[in-house]
Amino acid sequence: MMVQTLPESALILVAVLPGQRDFDIARLFGWYRIPLKSAPKVISVDYLAFYQTKAFGEGERWQIAYVAEILGHELTRRRDLLRDEPDHPRAHEEYFKLQIGALQQLERPIPAGDWKRITFFYTTGDQFQDAQTINDLVIKSQDEREVLWHTLRERALRANEYKAAELPSSIIDPAILALLGQFGNL
Repeated sequence: MMVQTLPESALILVAVLPGQRDFDIARLFGWYRIPLKSAPKVISVDYLAFYQTKAFGEGERWQIAYVAEILGHELTRRRDLLRDEPDHPRAHEEYFKLQIGALQQLERPIPAGDWKRITFFYTTGDQFQDAQTINDLVIKSQDEREVLWHTLRERALRANEYKAAELPSSIIDPAILALLGQFGNL
């Protein structure tokens, strides 16, 4: 499916697709994984833009050719994501599993240009629509950085409010605490 215009205000996380298997997982199963220890601070974004590494070969490497809408995320262990690798050295490490919508192919891929080694970074729908190279995705002006910073901060605060709202007011039921107190008096 070809991508339609992304909203100018969309918050986009550029993420690395290290190989074909990760592309297939995203395309067929609708999720992408990020190790917790190397995850960006805010993952509550609107879209993922997938940077394809040299593993994709001539004509497909070093570019962004696909985006996907973020539908949600959860924290899990690698062994639960990739069950065919139970003995992997990082099997017990925590990963974010980002549920994504259908991969949307860009009409015109965004080439890396001079950039080849990329980690996660944020951009906006406005920057994304006009980008000729990946360097054009970088927020450069102070005004744009200010807007991006406020957007990221707002998303992080909303994510924390959501987590706090999920927790019960007391982790342990007061009736159980009362019973435990009675056992101490026996």
